[in-house]
Amino acid sequence: MIARHIFDSDHDVFRDAVRKFLMDEAYEQHAEWEKEGQIDRNFWYKAGEQGMLCPGVSEEYGGVGADFRYNMVIAEEVSRLGLTGIGFSLHNDVTTPYLTNVANEAQKQKFLPRCVSGDCIVAIAMTEPGTGSDLQGIKTWAVDKGDHYLLNGSKTFITCGQQADIVLVVCRTNSDPSAGAKAFSILIVEDGMPGFERGRNLDKLGQKAQDTSELFFNDVKVPKENLLGEEGMGFIYLMRELPQERLSIAVSAMASCEAVIEQTVNYVKERKAFGKSIAEFQNTQFTLAQLQAEVTSMRVFIDRCAELLLEKELTTVDASKAKLLATELQGKVTDQCVQLHGGYGYMWEYPVTRAYADARIQRIYGGTSEVMKLIIGRDLLSD
Repeated sequence: MIARHIFDSDHDVFRDAVRKFLMDEAYEQHAEWEKEGQIDRNFWYKAGEQGMLCPGVSEEYGGVGADFRYNMVIAEEVSRLGLTGIGFSLHNDVTTPYLTNVANEAQKQKFLPRCVSGDCIVAIAMTEPGTGSDLQGIKTWAVDKGDHYLLNGSKTFITCGQQADIVLVVCRTNSDPSAGAKAFSILIVEDGMPGFERGRNLDKLGQKAQDTSELFFNDVKVPKENLLGEEGMGFIYLMRELPQERLSIAVSAMASCEAVIEQTVNYVKERKAFGKSIAEFQNTQFTLAQLQAEVTSMRVFIDRCAELLLEKELTTVDASKAKLLATELQGKVTDQCVQLHGGYGYMWEYPVTRAYADARIQRIYGGTSEVMKLIIGRDLLSD
């Protein structure tokens, strides 16, 4: 593997601490969390005490003001250990940045310190039963009632939906068909608001320890002070934050690829067939060689995209390329490594099996592979 130069010694020390924390507090516990359909809430508090929640939040609000590389370290270590129930990447890389970058001072003071400590888990609600990648098809609406909005509608497939203390709800605040993208706003819905209800914890193919929920809003009175940013700017805010979200998914995908290849190398060296180890067969060697070459190349590209993000130069198009290629490769790696495991690759007790199931959603959430291709293609063919 080509040496990585994106991290320095401080990141290496932090990585060791993250890995030890996860091994001590989550690795053995994760199987039980899968059965329960969500992780232990106390684990969030412990993570907050260790500085693993929202490292990018400034010291003024209880964080340490670290750069995105620390987020990468956390995401990589969680993914490398197959702990896909832990929603730190969503919390650190996707939802809390909306508060950091868009919220007013009162909102930051109210929520950010609690996000850092683990007392406030943040979810974002975009997808609806009839609306996925086409965000302009959102039907959840909020009517201006003077000192509050009256919110109605439903959302589905919401990560951290069961445990979230606040939900950033993307909704319509302008019914004029000509409003276009300016019809949407983001409201901060807090746990306990009358009319806000959580549906069932959805039973998924993979990521079984990650709570994923339906949410319902029935005449929820959302105070005007819970409007995130400006009215009518919701869609714009989403577009601003999506590159980091998509890069975060790509970062996790690459860590998973590397871990699965390592597990498979160890397995084929030990597993015997026809009187010799599977590793001695040319097919095994060719398969693993091809996968390792592709993962090495992709790792270099993803690290370069991370450097561009740090320099505030990562474009939507390049982030889309990163997500598209990294998650498609993750699907290929897990599939072919399951094949090399034979029948054992179909057994849930094997990490490669869970990695295979967990990987499938990576090509769907955060923008499907097809949407990524549309973004890239339109840019390529634009005048």
